[in-house]
Parts: sequence; C-alpha cells; structure tokens
Amino acid sequence: QVQLVESGGGLVQPGGSLRLSCAASGSIFSIGAMGWYRQAPGKERESVAAITSGGSTNYADSVKGRFTISRDNAKNTVYLQMNSLKSEDTAVYYCNGDLTSSSGSHYYTAHYWGQGTQVTVSS
Repeated sequence: QVQLVESGGGLVQPGGSLRLSCAASGSIFSIGAMGWYRQAPGKERESVAAITSGGSTNYADSVKGRFTISRDNAKNTVYLQMNSLKSEDTAVYYCNGDLTSSSGSHYYTAHYWGQGTQVTVSS
C-alpha cells in the first residue's frame, strides 16, 4: 500500500525546535513535488512549505527564516525543520505530494496525503 506517514510531532517550548519527517512507503519509484500543510483548530488548512522535484522551495511568509523543507530522494522522505517555534505554530501538520509507484513495468503517479502529526508549542 502506497502511503505517506508523518512523524516527529510533539510538545515543545516556545523558541524550541522540531523536525518532522514524511516517509513514503510501498512500491515507490520516486517522490515528486512535496509539501507541508498545517491546520490549527478553527482555522483553514494552510500551505507551510513546498519543494519541487528539483529542490526549489517556497514558504509561507509566517515561517520564512524559521522553517526549512528538504528532501532525501534515496529515502523517499521529506523533512520540515522547524526552529524558533511560536505558539502560533501549534497545529496538525500534514505532508502531501506526488508519489510514483511501480508495478512491474507499469508506473502510476498520484497525489497523497499523510494522516497528520500534532505539533504543540507551549510553555
């Protein structure tokens, strides 16, 4: 079963850091453009960061200079390094992106979402 699984969330104090991981599993040939979204209670889901297959990145203004998205194609994994965390960063963080799966000589690309991981920034 092809899927994305996030990990690394938890409770951290303001000013602290966390690194989220998003690993693609299953018969994966390659990962394409990937990104992170987050959703806080009572708010709409918002894009946090994105990374293209070539490594180009984009960030929401609210996290620029604090968050870094990266990818390790050999591990079929994307990361979100979060530094200088604020209470406003508290949310469920979701990984999403295009995964190309293989079955014999056949390949199929589809968009997937992870189940989400909770990040809570509190003293």
